[in-house]
Amino acid sequence: MNSAVTSSTPPSYRIAGHALVEALVAQGVHTAFGVPGESYLAVLDGFHQYRERIRFIACRQEGGAAFMAEAQGKLTGRPGICFVTRGPGATNASIGLHTAFQDSTPMILFVGQVASDQRDREAFQELDYRQVFGPGTLGMAKWVGEVHSADRLTEYVARAFHTAMQGRPGPVVLVLPEDLLTTPTAAPVLPRIEPAQAWPAPGPLRDLRALLVQAQRPFVIAGGGGWDAEGARALQRFAENWQLPVGCGFRFQDTFDNRHPLYAGDVGIGINPKLAARIREADLVIALGVRLGEMTTGGYTLLQAPRPAQKLVHIHAGAEELGRVYAADLLMQASVNHAAKALESLAAPTTVPWRAEAEAAAADFAANRVPPAVSPLDMAQVMLTLERLVPEDTVYTNGAGNYSGWLHRYVRYPGLQHHGRTQLAPTSGAMGYGVPAAIAASLLYPDRTVINIAGDGDFLMTGQELATASGYGAGRGAGKLISIVVDNGTYGTIRMHQEREYPGRVSGSDLFNPDFAALAKAYGWYAAKVERTEQFEPALREALAADGPSLLHLKLDADVSTTRTTLMAIRDAALKRA
Repeated sequence: MNSAVTSSTPPSYRIAGHALVEALVAQGVHTAFGVPGESYLAVLDGFHQYRERIRFIACRQEGGAAFMAEAQGKLTGRPGICFVTRGPGATNASIGLHTAFQDSTPMILFVGQVASDQRDREAFQELDYRQVFGPGTLGMAKWVGEVHSADRLTEYVARAFHTAMQGRPGPVVLVLPEDLLTTPTAAPVLPRIEPAQAWPAPGPLRDLRALLVQAQRPFVIAGGGGWDAEGARALQRFAENWQLPVGCGFRFQDTFDNRHPLYAGDVGIGINPKLAARIREADLVIALGVRLGEMTTGGYTLLQAPRPAQKLVHIHAGAEELGRVYAADLLMQASVNHAAKALESLAAPTTVPWRAEAEAAAADFAANRVPPAVSPLDMAQVMLTLERLVPEDTVYTNGAGNYSGWLHRYVRYPGLQHHGRTQLAPTSGAMGYGVPAAIAASLLYPDRTVINIAGDGDFLMTGQELATASGYGAGRGAGKLISIVVDNGTYGTIRMHQEREYPGRVSGSDLFNPDFAALAKAYGWYAAKVERTEQFEPALREALAADGPSLLHLKLDADVSTTRTTLMAIRDAALKRA
């Protein structure tokens, strides 16, 4: 049988697990990620019932599944969907939930729960998810709800979609008692949810224009979640009208076209020193959509907390974010897309005094992409070769680690107004994100090429998801799926900090790695090893021509620490300070 509903059940009834899948289909969801569990078997049966309209991707670990759902939320602008079972399943998924929270990504994590008559006894794998995921400004979810009535299940699902998308986007947790999911219900499936959007008020817009007219060295920092193509186009027109230099917040580099003559670079880890100086010397900073967190503000130094030296306009969709850290000169609560559309309507003067500054900022960005020569393997040339050979709409993914600095510095993102999101990277600094995110992107958009850049430690946290890619045919459409593993035999970021703080005293940061190419081949992937710069382009061309997903294993000397320095130089500087 496709349903647990008996012949005595009225035809309008179906079990709640099936009603839940119906509700997801009504919201336009066609793919859900998860690891199966006995606590939500009725939902899995619902996926079987509606298999022509929605698919369930069974992953190898809940952290990977949650990362895939988070990537889905970034790519689509609607909640990514993840299903896990109770206890260990939910806690394994927490890394993806936290990433969605810090990255302002809409996502819904459905958690199977112990049966209602076993609650509050510390039953097998029982947890109180309101305590575990604690909603709030420093929690892991915007809302944690537990459904106690099958007749209200679709109501809870609708609220979950509303909450995940409205204001500052973010994750929601919905807890599903096992017995509830097999209960018959006639609950209606509610219509597709569209988030309520807020426009900025006319008064603050006039005030912002007055600040711009008075400025001599303004700068725009754009980023955060919630952007769509129209919003990105409006942002570009606003910048063009006023000839404003624009930087993108940490790991939101695809918010503004990096090839545009007003683009100044990314404002994050490894920031171009000239760009950092430009922001510090600005007399007006307009922060649009970004949270102004630690990474985007250089540890709260580019903008001094709590009162910046620059005049500050902070525009954000979440009221709770405004004024959290900075006492800004102007605070505006508005959805980023509507805010950008309102900003482009502000009449600009015929000339502005900062035109030369904007040109200099763009020139500094271009100069920062001219790399110093490094041998035998030059990671800058690897990135420049990627940009030259792969399609413009390629999606790049990465996790956490120093290796990502080359991707952020040397690859230019075309801006989401052209192809949607092309950068999937965790502002939460979560290791292991890149491989699952790449697989999700490939499954959701099989005609687009997806490139994952992973460190050796980063890759092995979720590398088993290569099996998921193979099982569901990722990388076998018109688009290619390629994972590039940068293997330097160390937790590079930690080793860098060790050399800076405790020079020469290395502990716990060495890695003992497998042959990544052989490992990938065991999963059915094409694979090759690269040890010298001149080997990379031929290997990449072969990967792009391969029938199926590919992995390139890059061997990098551990001394090559970042795009700007080496471990030896960091150690020598630390010893001199001592």
